[in-house]
Amino acid sequence: MGIPEPPFDPGTRGGLLNWRSLRWKIALLVATACCGIALTVGLLVHHSTYEWSMNDGAARASTALDTALSAEDSSRTDGVVHASGEMPTDLVRMVREHGAGAVYDEMNEYRPRMWAGKRMPDGRLAAISVDMTSDQLSRRALDRHMWKYSLAALAVIVPLSALAAELPNRRLRRVARTAGRIASGDLAARTEGGGRTGDEITEISVTVDSMADSLQNRLRSEQRFTADVAHELRTPLMGLVTSAELLPESEATDLVRNRVQVLRTLVEDLLEISRLDAGVEHADLRPVALLDVVGDSLARTGLDARLTVGAAPAVVETDPRRLDRVLANLIVNAHRHGAGPIEVTVVGTTVVVRDHGSGFPGSLLAEGPQRFRTGAAERGRGHGLGLTVASGQARVIGASLLFSNAVDGGAVATIRLPRAADATELIQDG
Repeated sequence: MGIPEPPFDPGTRGGLLNWRSLRWKIALLVATACCGIALTVGLLVHHSTYEWSMNDGAARASTALDTALSAEDSSRTDGVVHASGEMPTDLVRMVREHGAGAVYDEMNEYRPRMWAGKRMPDGRLAAISVDMTSDQLSRRALDRHMWKYSLAALAVIVPLSALAAELPNRRLRRVARTAGRIASGDLAARTEGGGRTGDEITEISVTVDSMADSLQNRLRSEQRFTADVAHELRTPLMGLVTSAELLPESEATDLVRNRVQVLRTLVEDLLEISRLDAGVEHADLRPVALLDVVGDSLARTGLDARLTVGAAPAVVETDPRRLDRVLANLIVNAHRHGAGPIEVTVVGTTVVVRDHGSGFPGSLLAEGPQRFRTGAAERGRGHGLGLTVASGQARVIGASLLFSNAVDGGAVATIRLPRAADATELIQDG
């Protein structure tokens, strides 16, 4: 059974609706930059257009005043104002101080005028105004067009930037998924991103692949070391077992034989784990009655356990020898690290082994069984080789082995076996 890939959650791992994803951060950055550029350009254009309009209006008003004052025909002086009360206050002050000036008058919002005035040789003031309505309408139209086209550009650029950010975002999600699979134990997972150009995401991908290669090599080295040690110990151990059997009966002999048996069990477990790690173990599947296998396994352990039968036990297609190995390890572990009573329940294709002790430690529930750890407090946390062997054998026969703690206390190990009709198909899929 392969290690499942962590499920993709669109709400937390870069989904379209996740507003914290890199895609929308890039789109927001692009939108902010575009707004800043549009605002800056719009203000510059507005200011430049306004200044040009004021200068052009002042020039037209001054020309109109000079034309009116130089006309020989008095009828052409219509529009010239001499009374200071009819002129804008700012224009009067400017003319008296500088002799001439121009002022933009917006007293009438919808009909602005540009005033130009000058002081006559006889000291009188003369001023004239020209209509600036067309200039005002042109400036407002220009402002509207700038805002309209800026918003239209944003409406196009922001989605395009989000789509453009999808490619690196997708590559990052693939790297994250691969890292998650590696963290789950699938050291064969790779990002396959090394063929791209040398950008930062490629560097991350190469680093993750390199990390997985290093971990895989170290794990293989550890597995080879474990197998070599177990094989090297097996030969002298068999001689030690034979020698212990030849000792005369005594209390010391019983103690030696007990310790030799513990050492033999440890070596056999190490050899079994090395074979499971190497993937050379294959199940001999055949239809069997689950209740019969469980009953025989309980009898062989010789340990006290209460067997409970729930719904009609099913016929499963499994390897009885390997299933017996799984059940025996779970029952022994319950007696060794838990507390009685030990309960074994068979319901359909499910077998549950439960004790009434303190339960599995949090590290085992989070990480699964770890080899070379025991449940004894003086030797660190976790459970030793027994649960590791049980998990490996469960994978070989296509069963799932789950560990949990009961609400009212106690460790619970649940074995779920496939029915006889679909057991082979499940193992092939795994």
